[in-house]
Amino acid sequence: MSNLSFKSEFLLLEFSEVRELQILHSLVFLVLYLATMMENLLIIAAIAVDHHLHTPMYFFLMNLAILDIASISVIIPKSIANSITGSRSISYSGCAAQVFLYFLFETTDFVILTVMARDRYVAICNPLQYETIMHKAACVQMAGSAWIAGFLNAAMHTGSTFSLHFCSNVVNQFFCEIPSLLSISCSDLYLVGVGLLAFTSGLSLGCFIFIIVTYVQIFTAVLKIPSVHGQRKALSTCIPHLTVFCLFETTAVLAYTRSPTNSSSGQDLVIAIIYTMVPPLMNPVIYSMRNKSIKAALWKLLGIGHSLDSISRIAL
Repeated sequence: MSNLSFKSEFLLLEFSEVRELQILHSLVFLVLYLATMMENLLIIAAIAVDHHLHTPMYFFLMNLAILDIASISVIIPKSIANSITGSRSISYSGCAAQVFLYFLFETTDFVILTVMARDRYVAICNPLQYETIMHKAACVQMAGSAWIAGFLNAAMHTGSTFSLHFCSNVVNQFFCEIPSLLSISCSDLYLVGVGLLAFTSGLSLGCFIFIIVTYVQIFTAVLKIPSVHGQRKALSTCIPHLTVFCLFETTAVLAYTRSPTNSSSGQDLVIAIIYTMVPPLMNPVIYSMRNKSIKAALWKLLGIGHSLDSISRIAL
């Protein structure tokens, strides 16, 4: 086909042509989507309700939960709707919006994780100056900077991708993914590829180096703490953040280091499902597993803590 950049729609990848399997896919995605929404909404509600959690660390954690909800909501509901209706289509503007919003939320998420490393560094290495350095205005500025970086990265990727001419409107992925869109372009990808790679690599590498250097300083400071209990307490606030960062980085590398192809691949589909759905689903679990404050706030929010206290008093 000639230039399809101005066509009204793209056709997304079907999970199956069998109607029963389409329904199964929609049900599985719906369960995972609702579980992700519930987990992150509980984290947001627990932090908002419990005044003990109104600190910089939990402010950024709430931002992460909001971003996880937003990023998965950009992709999964459309995929579920297409499977239920038996449709493959997504409008040209809808595809562009999907690319822009997903990059906005994912880039902001990554920068927020970087800012959280700074928060942990100040808390452990300069505890006496923590309230002075990580005051409310500074936290808002850091979060705002993360959103600005996300907006710039998303605008650059979306503008560059949709300035291309497409030789086909068949996207071999279940959502509008940039590598899949580049694979159906008949434009010269060299300049676009170099520009996107340079900007994204610079931002990602800068954040990655900052986090590594910060945690080297943090672990050096932790080793100087005289008591084992103090070391464990300090590390308990860092391990969830490091785990979430590693999960995010690993899935991102899986997604964007593979070469774009113009044919569908089961491996590409699995990788896309992993990097779009696993981090938002697992992040609340990772943060709540090792965080007693979050657990207490969740129990209080759900009324479990009150029920356990009542049972204890009755037993006594």
